[in-house]
Amino acid sequence: MEQCPRCQGSLEELSLGDVSTVTCPHCGYADVPVEHDRPPERRESWRDAFNRFYEG
Repeated sequence: MEQCPRCQGSLEELSLGDVSTVTCPHCGYADVPVEHDRPPERRESWRDAFNRFYEG
């Protein structure tokens, strides 16, 4: 089996049906594609927060 790109430990392959992935039991690395970008949060002003509170 391959070595973990994070800690160089040995990787284990996990599969469920036709889907499989590799994971490292030592550091928790998982070869799962993820999206780390998210739209910027819109910050609420105090005035808007109080208005929302009193309206609801």
